[in-house]
Amino acid sequence: MPLPEQMTVIEIDNGILKPVPRAIPTPSANQVLVKVEAAGVNRPDVMQRKGLYPPPPDTSDIPGLEVSGIIVALGDNINHLNIGDRVCALVTGGGYAEYCLASAALCLSVPEDLSFTQAAALPETFFTVWSNVFDRARLQPGETLLVHGGSSGIGTTAIQLAKAFSARVIVTAGSKTKCEFCRQLGADAVINYQEQDFVEEIKQLTDNHGVDVILDMIGGDYFPRNLKCMSDDARLVQIAIQNGAKTELNLLPVMLKRLTITGSTLRARDDDFKAAIAAQLRAKVWPLLASGQIKPVIHSTFALTDAALAHQLMESNQHIGKIILTV
Repeated sequence: MPLPEQMTVIEIDNGILKPVPRAIPTPSANQVLVKVEAAGVNRPDVMQRKGLYPPPPDTSDIPGLEVSGIIVALGDNINHLNIGDRVCALVTGGGYAEYCLASAALCLSVPEDLSFTQAAALPETFFTVWSNVFDRARLQPGETLLVHGGSSGIGTTAIQLAKAFSARVIVTAGSKTKCEFCRQLGADAVINYQEQDFVEEIKQLTDNHGVDVILDMIGGDYFPRNLKCMSDDARLVQIAIQNGAKTELNLLPVMLKRLTITGSTLRARDDDFKAAIAAQLRAKVWPLLASGQIKPVIHSTFALTDAALAHQLMESNQHIGKIILTV
């Protein structure tokens, strides 16, 4: 069946998300064209809409960093995928559309028994958590992980993956409902940051030992407090800065406790780097999804043309897990 000439995409027009028609793109040699069934909504999309997170050069200006759907066209170099394959993919942009280009190396099969809606919730959070918690921070079985924002898409993924690989998990969240959800998902301890001082709670929960790894998307004034929560040889990974990029740094505890402070952003990394993460996910995590041991947490779905409402929900911070656009 021939493809239509045009598709509906969600364009950013002076900070407003608008559905507009555009021509359907053609895959390059190492790409595939995916007929999008669902697309994940992520906080970087909100930042891009506000003009705070421009897409990398030579990348689509359409927001959307993850999609699921059916391959409908192949680049000339692609021989390990086929038209008709059900895939989800990490993309650098273009996800808020009826059709989306994806690097073939970053396509993963939709796990058995998962819907397209569930599959669209996987790439951004699972690539991010695996790369940062397991690759950069080297979380080991028996170690303790502290996750700030435990009820977010990143947080709910981090809880499940860390528990699947035999770590202890402590999370912070902003309401009793969110804390209880994280506990039910597998967190060993939860801290309501609206009512409790997480530094003092960590001291009690770890008998003053501290945690081994911190995954933080808050930044700002959380940074010096995180240092107080860290054990000897602990690792802090910064993946976002919702409370701001600037902070004070006391170097003495970094030296005395031999702390490692690192951070990353995923979007601008090249396909080879991301493909290495995809290979690890395929080997180590996709079997857990197929067996049902872990699963994506979906809060709400919106029609593609209601992307603005999805962004309103994300900015309200009332959601638990992922927000998905369906086509």
